[in-house]
Parts: sequence; structure tokens; C-alpha cells
Amino acid sequence: MVTLSSLPDLRTEGDIKTLVDTAFGKAANDELLAPLCQAVAQVHWPRHLTSLYDYWSSALLGTTRYQEGQLVPLHSALPQRGPHQQRWADLLLKALEEKFAGSKAEEAKHKAATLASISRAA
Repeated sequence: MVTLSSLPDLRTEGDIKTLVDTAFGKAANDELLAPLCQAVAQVHWPRHLTSLYDYWSSALLGTTRYQEGQLVPLHSALPQRGPHQQRWADLLLKALEEKFAGSKAEEAKHKAATLASISRAA
């Protein structure tokens, strides 16, 4: 079993990719989110993943690839009200807890919770 102290922090582009890929692996198997994931996968999955890599890289590593207002296809497909946004945030938090520990991981958890709360208020 991996202990928290042995988990790395989010520091590299590879870490961002691991985070996004882990969370989407969970979403693709989630009864609520899987139908939306499958719909996006049929249309523009690589673009969607690239948008997410860019968003989290900008948010956590300070890169500038993600532009404000850039649409992230799955998230724009999620209903603005209801359980979908919260479920996505929960899966992202689980991915963070499984794979990472440290200040950037905590920052990512806070950002995920904030995104979920904003979507609930919409």
C-alpha cells in the first residue's frame, strides 16, 4: 500500500497527464458520467484531453497554453445543475488522493472543489 508520504507532488507535465488520465479513467467507468464520456470520445476525445492537460498545467504549473474561456467539450456538455459537476470533482479528488500529495496536490484539490461549487451556484 502506498502511504501519503511516498506520493509525489504535482510538478511536471507528466504529473498533469497522470492526474487527468486517472480521473477520466474513473469517469469513463462511472454510471453517471460514462454516457457523456462516450459521447465526447466519439466526437473529439483527443482535443478534450488536450484542453484538460492545458487547463491543469496552466492552473498548477503556470504555463500559458490554456486560454480563459477555451471550451472544454465534456464540461460544456455537463448539465449546469444537478450531480454531474460534483461527481466529476469527486472523481478528480479521488485521483489526486490516489496519486499525489503535497502543496500542488492540495492546490488542485481546492481548485476542483471551487469549480464544483461554482457549477452548483450556476
